[in-house]
Amino acid sequence: MSSFADDRRDLAAMFAPLARALIAREEPVLRAHGISMWAYVVLTGLAEHPVRTQAALAQAINADKSRIIGVLDDLQRRGLIQRQADEADRRVHLLSLTPAGDRLRQAVEAGIRRGEDEVLAVLPPADREVFLRSLKALYERYRAP
Repeated sequence: MSSFADDRRDLAAMFAPLARALIAREEPVLRAHGISMWAYVVLTGLAEHPVRTQAALAQAINADKSRIIGVLDDLQRRGLIQRQADEADRRVHLLSLTPAGDRLRQAVEAGIRRGEDEVLAVLPPADREVFLRSLKALYERYRAP
């Protein structure tokens, strides 16, 4: 008999071990590519919207503007993103992904997907499809604007 009325823990408690399993598979991929999780999040954010202001990017990835400045500096220094002043407002910097940045993002994404596939392999294929479709719906509903 479970301590829980419907044999289900709260969602956060149920997601925690899943998140740990996924992160454990992501970290070696990120290290192998010489990139931090925040850098990968920035590259992904720029892939979704090719040109963004620093403020819009920070909002989209749910990060403080000042928190990502060092990440942006490193990505620019490595030739993975471009930063240029907005012609309409020289105080604003526009960010874009370089071809090298997109190649790195795709390589990291492929490695992360392989790790996700390992975790999801415990589910029968039909359940996996339903789980992913449901998770995407929840993500769309609760992600930052």
